[in-house]
Amino acid sequence: MNSDLPVPETVEKEVLPDLHYPAADVLNNPVTRQQRHHDAERAATLGNAYHGKVDIYFQTADGATKRVYTTVWAADQEHLTLKSGGSLPLRAVLRFEFY
Repeated sequence: MNSDLPVPETVEKEVLPDLHYPAADVLNNPVTRQQRHHDAERAATLGNAYHGKVDIYFQTADGATKRVYTTVWAADQEHLTLKSGGSLPLRAVLRFEFY
């Protein structure tokens, strides 16, 4: 990881409903959007088959980058459904980190 980049704030999945997300997609490139969707489906498979957790890096409406470590139960074109029953708009997700 580049040491010049700020360390994203880690948040608990329970605070996600209280956050505000950008109206526009945080990724501009169609190829990176497709990769993100593929990674979202992979995260859901990992969550359902193995109860595995992933780091999800996302951006809030104020431009801050945050990180949540959680299990993804489902992914569709617009949202991630998380273990807590909450959701995260896919348009706010920057990337996933798998272990």
